[in-house]
Amino acid sequence: MDVALMIRQRLDELRLDQRDLARAAKVTESYVSQILTRKKAPPAPERTDIYDRMDRFLKLPDGELARVAEAHLKEERIRRMGEVAPLFPALRALLLRKCAPAEREAVRAIFERQSFGELERLVVQTLLQLTRLGSDVLQVTPKQLSRLDGAIAAWEWDPATFALTIRTTAGEQKRFEYGERSDGDEEKGLREFLRDPVLSGTASAEELAFLQSLQFNDRRPTALYYYRELQNLRDPLHFRA
Repeated sequence: MDVALMIRQRLDELRLDQRDLARAAKVTESYVSQILTRKKAPPAPERTDIYDRMDRFLKLPDGELARVAEAHLKEERIRRMGEVAPLFPALRALLLRKCAPAEREAVRAIFERQSFGELERLVVQTLLQLTRLGSDVLQVTPKQLSRLDGAIAAWEWDPATFALTIRTTAGEQKRFEYGERSDGDEEKGLREFLRDPVLSGTASAEELAFLQSLQFNDRRPTALYYYRELQNLRDPLHFRA
């Protein structure tokens, strides 16, 4: 069963319509209609709280729609691309081993959706920045991996804010915070930029935070726009001393 079918069945059982659901979920009726007709893929559970509101309105167990959406999206990815292997297995294994136990399975599920997705790159970039290794996230050497292992005791991720809390083996604790938009508001071009390591693989945590803070009214920027904005941000000619 997928999200659309489950929602339609519950609406029929409760004798409600999609307008009521849209109002309860605080989204437009058009958005609900696109999900129910499968013209729009259901949003990823970790990027929205819409499923919590829908669960309450449809009188479903807490987390039920998110669970169904997660399974459905995973099946779709496997159908389109096959099983996705990690791009850097040793690096991913280190990240998961250092991740807080309470969050490990949720983080593992997010990592496994892409070979080197945005959260995985963000964690790597932040750890490299904290340990001053100065490496490109796509070119972490075995020696640098060993230094990360020795320097980082644990890290935690807050999915609501994308904040990372990192504890070092020296006893330090630091928190890195990043702005995160809801699934409905995030620019498609930004998502494509973040998912393409050729375009975004060298971006630092501060640069990503800046790009994610950009807002537009009637224009929809492409992934190439964000790449060029990244280069503009790095060009010293664009800034006064």
